[in-house]
Amino acid sequence: MDVPAYKRVLIKLSGEALAAGCDGILNFDYLKEVCSVIKRCVDIGTQVSIVVGAGNIWRGRQGTDMDRTRADHMGMCATVINCLALQDVLEQLGVSTRVMTAIEMKQFAEPYIRNKALSHLEHGRVVIFGCGIGSPFFSTDTAAVLRAAEIDADIVLLAKNVDGVYTADPKKDPTAKKLSNIDYIDILSHGLAALDFTATSFSMENKIPILLFGLNDPENIYKAVLGEKIGTIVGGTEK
Repeated sequence: MDVPAYKRVLIKLSGEALAAGCDGILNFDYLKEVCSVIKRCVDIGTQVSIVVGAGNIWRGRQGTDMDRTRADHMGMCATVINCLALQDVLEQLGVSTRVMTAIEMKQFAEPYIRNKALSHLEHGRVVIFGCGIGSPFFSTDTAAVLRAAEIDADIVLLAKNVDGVYTADPKKDPTAKKLSNIDYIDILSHGLAALDFTATSFSMENKIPILLFGLNDPENIYKAVLGEKIGTIVGGTEK
């Protein structure tokens, strides 16, 4: 059996990535691939928690003529749709899960309580955090690093539509190079957009390592848990 490099991880999944290749908001075939890999991570003994975005459904900045707070509230609700979809697919695969939301929705999810989340993880359940941090103006990247700090995760696995941090936008600059390691302060000082600035500064202050990698291949999640060299490590060193 493979040996994980980390005992407890927080996986941040891009909502937009979960809709890849389909006309609707979720590609369930792809979702099954992602969840099958997460199951393998659980099977080798890693405690897994997840924060999922909602870019496949709604982003607060889409509501350009809306009150920003209300637009962000819509985004929080949208994350819960993705959380429930992940829960359903994981449980079809035999993985015990709990959805916990920062805003109370007790008819179909548990309210987020740190000690309860820790108990679920220690009992081998996958915990899926919804509604971001429960406040507007904060991204789900920030929610991911905050929850990682609260549950004492070893690392944040940031699975996005990009495969790492580059010296510049690779879509605009063909000479841009992917970095294997970068410090938090360099993300901030160079204005690199691969990671939310609030999330970066919080991670720097709390010394939370982040591995940013592409979700184009779900197998990358398993490779990350094993400590293989993929993507870009922010604020840490590769195992």
